[in-house]
Amino acid sequence: MKAKKSLGQHFLKDENIAQKIVNSLSHQDDKTDCLEIGPGTGVLTKYLIKRDDLNLKLSEIDKEAIEYLKKNLPSVSNLIIEGDILKLKFEDYFTDNLLVIGNIPYNITGPIFFKILDYRDKVTEAVLMIQKEVADRITSGHGNKTYGILSVLLQLFFKVEKLFDVPPQSFIPPPKVNSTVVKLTKLQDLPQIDDYLKFKNFVKAAFNQRRKTLRNALKLYDTSSVDEEILRKRAEQLAPKNFVELFQKIK
Repeated sequence: MKAKKSLGQHFLKDENIAQKIVNSLSHQDDKTDCLEIGPGTGVLTKYLIKRDDLNLKLSEIDKEAIEYLKKNLPSVSNLIIEGDILKLKFEDYFTDNLLVIGNIPYNITGPIFFKILDYRDKVTEAVLMIQKEVADRITSGHGNKTYGILSVLLQLFFKVEKLFDVPPQSFIPPPKVNSTVVKLTKLQDLPQIDDYLKFKNFVKAAFNQRRKTLRNALKLYDTSSVDEEILRKRAEQLAPKNFVELFQKIK
């Protein structure tokens, strides 16, 4: 099966790395829902189906990949959810304790992370292979130029950690960039945010013109109750918890 450029496919061929990725997903005490995003040729899937602690489902948009999986891994035929992961309604398939795993197409990495954030009440853990540059960004601390919207949102709800790098030669075809496997683990002490959508838009507004101070970046908000010292800072200078505090003051 040939990888499709339009779908951002790069098929992992290194079996050792595949097993290492699957082993990075925590073992569960009870049968737990697990979603693999974009199984492709099933290099992760064949190790996932060996785990008796997982209630596995596969989300795949590529019809050729679906036929390939049904032919080569017939035991997963009834586990496949055909369609776009970004349109998938998790509540139709999964409980409130969901594990997510996958080799993520680079062209939809950001939207997938935002999808996980939308379902942060359900997703308790995710192990994903992504572009190294994006991994650096989402694990970046405040004060760094790579720190941004996803850094803030993901770090508020999850422990975000880089596990290991994967070189281009581990894929068919080899991508032009290095990859990194990251792990998200839902935090126990979650921030109290009444309206997540408004908060997300607020964080986006703060970073929209990142060279500007918060006073200028947040012109559409009433910042009269915020200390002048804070308003003189730029978005990248605030820690994730500071955004929650600032949002609550402005709201």
